[in-house]
Amino acid sequence: METQRQKTEILPENYRFLQQHVYSQVGIVLEDNKHYLFESRLAPIVKQLGLDSMNELCALLNARRNPDLGHLVAEAMTTNETYFFRDPSHYEAIRKILLPKLKEERGTNKTLRFWSAAASTGQEAYSLAMLLLEEQLESWKIEILGTDFSAKVLERARAGTFQQIEVNRGLPANLLVKHFNRCGLDWQLSDAVRRMVRFETIDLRKSMSTLGPFDLVFCRNVMIYFDNETKRSIMKEIHGTLTKGGWLLLGGAESAFGVEEWFERLAVGNLIVYVAR
Repeated sequence: METQRQKTEILPENYRFLQQHVYSQVGIVLEDNKHYLFESRLAPIVKQLGLDSMNELCALLNARRNPDLGHLVAEAMTTNETYFFRDPSHYEAIRKILLPKLKEERGTNKTLRFWSAAASTGQEAYSLAMLLLEEQLESWKIEILGTDFSAKVLERARAGTFQQIEVNRGLPANLLVKHFNRCGLDWQLSDAVRRMVRFETIDLRKSMSTLGPFDLVFCRNVMIYFDNETKRSIMKEIHGTLTKGGWLLLGGAESAFGVEEWFERLAVGNLIVYVAR
C-alpha cells in the first residue's frame, strides 16, 4: 500500500514543473500546499490518457509531443465557480444607479455594452441579460460579451442548458418561469436571452485593445489568482476597454488599490464600485 502511495504522489520536481506550467499558461499562482488541487483537477486527465500517475502526466507534458495537452492541463486548473445573480448587491447597484444614468446619457443612440470577463458557464452574463430585459430596454441595442480562458465551459455557456441544482442557486423563481423551459431533467434558457450574449475565448493577460468600449465590466473573483504585476497589467487593459465613467465590478475579496490613476472608488452602500477615470 505504501509503495502504491509513493508511486502516485507528485514528485517535488514535478510539482514545481506543474506550478510553472500553469503560471506560464494562464498566469495563475499556485502555492506549495496545493497538491490536493492538482490531484483532484488533473486526475480525470490521467485516467483519460490511461496513465498510472501524475508523474507520468508530467513526463508526457514535458516531452511536448501532444500540443493540446498543455492547454488541457492549464484549463483544468482554472476555477469555474459561478451561479445566477451572484452577489445580488451588484445587480441592485446596476439597476438602481448605473442603468438610470446610462438611460439619461444614451437616450439618443440607445446603445449599451457590457462584458463578463470570467464568464465560465454563462450565469453571470445571462443574469445581466435577464435584468436588462426586466428593465424594459427592448428598443435599445444591447451587447453582452462573455469571455473565459476555457473553451470547454464556454461551450456549455452557449448551449444555455442548466441543471436543476444550477437554477436553484440564485435564480429567482419568477425569472425561471419566464425565461426557461423544461428540457428533460434540465432547464433551457430562452432564445431571447441567449441572443443578447456572445461568448469568446480570451486570455486576460493578453491585449484587450480590440474590445470595448464597455459601460460595465464584471471581473469578479479572478484577480485573487494572479500575482501583483499581472493584476496591475490586467487592470490597465480593462480600463482601456471602459467608457469614461464606466464601472468595473470586482469580487468581494478583491480590491483595486494601486491603480488610482485609472479608477475612482465609489461606495454604493456596502459595495465598492471602480469607476473609470
